[in-house]
This record gives sequence, C-alpha cells and structure tokens, in this order.
Amino acid sequence: MNENITKRNDLLAQKVIKGLQSRNMSGYYAADKESALKCALSLIPEGSVVTMGGAMSAHEIGLVDAITNGNYTFVDRHKIKDPKEAILSSYTADIFLSSTNAITEDGVLVNIDGNSNRVSAIAQGPDKVIFIVGMNKVCSDVDGAMKRARNVAAPINAQRFDLDTPCQKTGACYDCKSPDTICCQFLITRFSRHKDRIHVILVNDNLGF
Repeated sequence: MNENITKRNDLLAQKVIKGLQSRNMSGYYAADKESALKCALSLIPEGSVVTMGGAMSAHEIGLVDAITNGNYTFVDRHKIKDPKEAILSSYTADIFLSSTNAITEDGVLVNIDGNSNRVSAIAQGPDKVIFIVGMNKVCSDVDGAMKRARNVAAPINAQRFDLDTPCQKTGACYDCKSPDTICCQFLITRFSRHKDRIHVILVNDNLGF
C-alpha cells in the first residue's frame, strides 16, 4: 500500500481504537493481512466453537481457512439444512466472526442485515465477537457510516447474491421495500455492556465491501 496512505491509516486507526476503548470494546491495528490473521488467532483459544456471519474480510485474511484447518470446531451455517438451527448455532458459539459495513472514527459500528442472523449475533449470544475491518470502512460519523452501508455494502451484496432490488440494478440505495431487500435490520453498536466481548481488528488494507 502507498506509504502516504499507510501513514494516514496508522494515525486514523489509533483514533478509532481510542473510540472503541471508550465504548468498552477492544481495538487492534494490523499493518497487513498476515498480522491481522495472527492477531485474530491470538484471540481465539484452541478448542473454541467458532461460527460466522457473511464476512468476506475474514476470508480475505485467511482466517476462515485457518479456523477450518486448525484445532477448532467450525460451525458452517451453510452446511446446516434447517434454517432455524443455522441461526441458533450462532448464539451458542464461543466465537462469532464478522466484519462491519462501516465504522466511525470514534468507534461506532454500523451494520445492516436481511435475515438478521448476523446483526442479532453481534448484539447478543456468542461469548466473543471478532470483527475484521479494512480501513476502507472507516467513516467520519454515523451518518456517513449509514450512507456507506446503504450505498456501498448493500448494492454490492445484492449484486453478489443476484437479488431483485433496485440497488442491484443501479448500484445506489432507493430505500426500497422489495421482498428481496437486505436492508431489513439496522444495528448501531455504540457501546458494549460486556467488556472483552467485542474485538475489532483494523487492517491497513481494503477489505470486504
């Protein structure tokens, strides 16, 4: 990554981490994908039951492969036939892996969801939630984070899953009520009542959507 961008990311990450700490959440900064993977694995004890939401960032740093092939019990919700059982599996896991649609400079996490399995597990259930977050997802404030979630993350995911929504066709949010909309639930995480539950690893890279 460009040296000037890296310097900016280094400084901005420290601001975000301070914001997270003020909100009873833990923040870390990784200089690259390899460092992010090492940091994430240090937070996951061997033998842990691990599951995840739709987190492309976790795949991109190699975390999903490491968990699948390591001394962990990985619960792949895509392999569970019963949709209800697949959702409930997230709530009983030791570790839930996720990314975030956006994060503010002062440490507020913003996420949107269709089936709501991801945002519900972020809010409550698993003992620990680990976010893998590229610096491309940092926004100045909650308003900017909401705009990013709705106009960047949602259209890309709608296209990825070939959903019948206006944003899939135009690339921009129409605040639709389409049966296929993935903007059903909005979760703003501004504080964690449970210390050491939420961990955010910021990565000096462009990850996810």
